[in-house]
Amino acid sequence: MVGALIVRGSCLPSPEVTFLSFMKVKTISRDEQDYVARSGELKKVYTNLDPSLHTLERPKEYVRALNATKLERMFAKPFVQALGGHKDSVSYLAKHPVSLMSVYSGGTDGEVFGWNLSGWNSLWSFPAHRGAVTGMSVSPNPSINGRYTLLTCGLDMRIHAWPLSDSVGNMQAGVVTYMGKNAFQSVDWNWQEKSTFVSAGAKVDLWEITRDTPIHSFSWGSDTVHCVKFNPTESNIFVSSSSDRGIVLYDSRQGSMLSKVILSMKSNDICWNPMEAFNFVVANEDHNCYSFDMRKLQTATVVHKDHVSAVMSVDFAPTGQSFTSGAYDRTVRIFDRQAGHSKEVYHTKRMQRVYGVRWSMDNRYIFSASDDSNIRVWKAEASKPLKTLNTREIKAFNYKGKLQERFAALPEVKKIARHRHVPKPIMNAARLKRIVRSSAQEKDRRRRKHSAPQPYQAERKKSIVRAEE
Repeated sequence: MVGALIVRGSCLPSPEVTFLSFMKVKTISRDEQDYVARSGELKKVYTNLDPSLHTLERPKEYVRALNATKLERMFAKPFVQALGGHKDSVSYLAKHPVSLMSVYSGGTDGEVFGWNLSGWNSLWSFPAHRGAVTGMSVSPNPSINGRYTLLTCGLDMRIHAWPLSDSVGNMQAGVVTYMGKNAFQSVDWNWQEKSTFVSAGAKVDLWEITRDTPIHSFSWGSDTVHCVKFNPTESNIFVSSSSDRGIVLYDSRQGSMLSKVILSMKSNDICWNPMEAFNFVVANEDHNCYSFDMRKLQTATVVHKDHVSAVMSVDFAPTGQSFTSGAYDRTVRIFDRQAGHSKEVYHTKRMQRVYGVRWSMDNRYIFSASDDSNIRVWKAEASKPLKTLNTREIKAFNYKGKLQERFAALPEVKKIARHRHVPKPIMNAARLKRIVRSSAQEKDRRRRKHSAPQPYQAERKKSIVRAEE
């Protein structure tokens, strides 16, 4: 056969014949070539946004919002992992400012752990104190020999500075110890200066890392100070809470106290908003969290309710739009910074009283330390998958979120979105609190009805006893 090649018994045209046979093929345009190249991909859809062509736009989007809300609750599985290793209750948590896979914890037996989140295991552990670990803090900037430093304090009247070898959080030799005259309750690094930190105990002490004695001491009254935190933006401002139910603002630059507010009950923890330098939130014994503006301590800006027991710890998200809280009622809740009630509640059957909570620096996870000697990892968004999303998935999530925001006030969507299952003891305690509150309101209404006119007191001022300057 002329002009053909025989390959394994089959007859194929030769290259010359193939070339000659395709010489008469019709040429196609550039647009047609692009269409042929994209024939396996999705075809482009053109949308006309003329309202006259979309008469049922709102009903269709309402159905989509309702379905999106149902799917969100169906796929809400926030629990990720439990980190076990402590032999006693976990009393404190600290996170690394740079490394997203490093978390540190201290127990009531004095043992300190460094955790590697990439492998869900512990990097190291050692007995740091002869009593409970009451405070931990990682330096925001490299301090000793260009390394990050982990501060730990305990009831044994000691503060230890542990140098970390790298940003991953491995421990390095060369610990520095600072001795005190009383037990320490809290410690925190200065966010701007590399060599200054503050501690709380019988009084508030300001330390220089190169000196073994405090450079300045603050005292407003003689009560024990339980918590102290530096402002992440204004490096010379820090706040403390004490057992006399007071919250005090200090200025390290002037070496003096600025103002003090007395609440009706003691505050257990404080956290500054990382995006708003003048706002902070406190965890109180009266089952509530209070947001304050440090420029006006006479009233709280928001009262955050829903816990049914004392709130032990709070921590802001790195975006500053939300914060998480852990309480004695064995739950972890998430609040919007301007919302009075929680938008999420996390709990498990085995989790006991929560002593510490931390929000990861990538805004994806929440860590909780509880009385059952475990550290639990939760998703910051309960229904969002942990995998890497492609562009189409991100757009779909954003579209569904906007639909839920648009129809959030409608009864069907609102009922599904706000429903949460909680343990029966918490549900009963919340019901009892509602009954007590409604009874008090009815009693106040009747008293006002049969007495002289009296001014109403805002809910944001009821828990404040007085403010001092």
